[in-house]
Amino acid sequence: MSADIAMPRLALLGNPNCGKTALFNLLTGTRQKVANYAGVTVERKEGWLTTPNGVKAQILDLPGTYSLEPMSEDESITRDVIAGHRSTESRPDLLVCVVDATHLHLNLRLVLEAKTQGLPMVLVLNMFDVAEEQGIRIEVGSLASMLGMPVTSAVGIHRDGANAVLQTLDNVLAQGLPPAAKASPIQAVIDPVRLNEQVHSILDATVSGRGQRWTMSDRLDRWVLHPVWGYVLLSAVLMLVFQAVFAWAAWPMDLIDESVASLGEWLGTHMSDGPLRSLLVDGVIAGVGGVLVFLPQILILFLFIFLLEDSGYLPRAAFLMDKLMSSVGLSGRSFIPLLSSFACAVPGIMATRTISHWRDRWLTIMVAPLMTCSARLPVYALLIAAFISQRTVGGIFNLQGLVLFALFAAGIVSAMLVAWVASRRDGKASATPLIMELPTYRLPSVWNVARGLWERAAIFMRRVGSIILSLMIVLWFLSSYPAPPDGATGAAIEYSFAGMLGHVLQPLFQPLGFDWRIVVALIPAMAAREVVVAALGTVYALSAQGDEVATALEPVIGKEWSLATALALMVWFVYAPQCVATLAAVKRETGQWRYAGIMAAYLFALAYLAAWATYRITLALTGSVA
Repeated sequence: MSADIAMPRLALLGNPNCGKTALFNLLTGTRQKVANYAGVTVERKEGWLTTPNGVKAQILDLPGTYSLEPMSEDESITRDVIAGHRSTESRPDLLVCVVDATHLHLNLRLVLEAKTQGLPMVLVLNMFDVAEEQGIRIEVGSLASMLGMPVTSAVGIHRDGANAVLQTLDNVLAQGLPPAAKASPIQAVIDPVRLNEQVHSILDATVSGRGQRWTMSDRLDRWVLHPVWGYVLLSAVLMLVFQAVFAWAAWPMDLIDESVASLGEWLGTHMSDGPLRSLLVDGVIAGVGGVLVFLPQILILFLFIFLLEDSGYLPRAAFLMDKLMSSVGLSGRSFIPLLSSFACAVPGIMATRTISHWRDRWLTIMVAPLMTCSARLPVYALLIAAFISQRTVGGIFNLQGLVLFALFAAGIVSAMLVAWVASRRDGKASATPLIMELPTYRLPSVWNVARGLWERAAIFMRRVGSIILSLMIVLWFLSSYPAPPDGATGAAIEYSFAGMLGHVLQPLFQPLGFDWRIVVALIPAMAAREVVVAALGTVYALSAQGDEVATALEPVIGKEWSLATALALMVWFVYAPQCVATLAAVKRETGQWRYAGIMAAYLFALAYLAAWATYRITLALTGSVA
């Protein structure tokens, strides 16, 4: 314990998009942990590093900020940690300021503000290689002299890009850190006009080549940010993503599916009939295996997200969408939280902390679950594969990919409509402006992308091995007991607790085309949407009669369901808030269960009405009978 107390405590400070977190990952590797700051839901990332001479240090990745005069809860945390105003956080011994070397004119303001806080400091010029490629020349020695602190360079996306930083930290720590001076109030010492004059004075003395070269990023942005072609490119990128989710994932999904089926058949053959065999084959294998098969599609989706984020395209997509978002009453800052919700609504809702206006933040939280999260993907993939033919449309597009794109689009359009209606209820309020820095285009880092995919795969497997497995065991028990009476006809599951509950609730869902087995599967799916796939696998496996064995779920529902039922269930999952974690996140962020209740009520109402309309319209168009 005493060694930990003596360990120097470093903190990384920087603007958003300066590469600070990539540098943090390089410095710490796997020696890091993620939690929340005490009393708030702001993410706290802490790690440990070792310098070339063996000096060990603790390092904290502070939330990104443009200024120490905060506009959001994240930025308040950063200011308070630096100033030593948080009772649960020790003040850093050394402040490591990370700046984007290609945008020093935007980054130096924060460095000068931080100097007023009386902490020893080191400046890291990140993306130094890109600055040199753009013809920007930085006199590092002169910059260090003018700022009164050591200055070093880094390339955060290269595996050895932090070596110079580690060497500088080694030198600074070896000399011993002076005690921190008392922090000064920012408002009392910072004059904005004088601060800008200082920044320009430093740049004039230390930087040359600024504005003398038309960079590749500038040339690309003429098309990427074009008011017409920019939207065309964004639509094409999204279409490519949805096409790839089906086309690229086919063979690994088939491999997993065949492996799971073979395991189930082997266990069924080598185990004697009884409850244990039923639990393993009908509960665990049929349930968990039915979800595991969708791992390739989830990884392909996140592959594109990481590539677009690492390349610098996502902030530009936010810029393009800002005007559209504002037109429906959403803040310009809403785009990033909503974009995060495509991965999971929980971090998306947490990301609304960057929105300072309460009305804008509340509205963003309310529509975040309408973004199609990765948990919906297994449901959509199962139903699309079973009911939508694998054929090409227009000689280019995969029909299944087009349907998936339409489901994603339905969520986005619905979110915009809900926001527009809600924003007009009390009159249009002033929106928080979107303030963001457009980073230089870069080739994505293979290391960062691989690390992100590994983390996503681990998260998915933990969910499969914990939440989904536990729910499938409970569902197997409820679907197996009590046993049917002697002489009973039909499947045994119909006499179980789950079967009886399904039949009780069936009249409520029958107008949507859902039978009692779908209703049974929807109940455990309240914990997590993807559970419905595992639940359907278990329910249909236990519904098999006699020697009949339900192996792959897709052909079974393709045979027993109508197209109208399948489409209605897809539409149900566009809207239904079947995720307890999301509702809990709403309560945590708003401080009241009332808002979680409002969200659940309006989304379930939308889900029911939209699924009913889809079912009835499909029946009418296909000439089928309910």
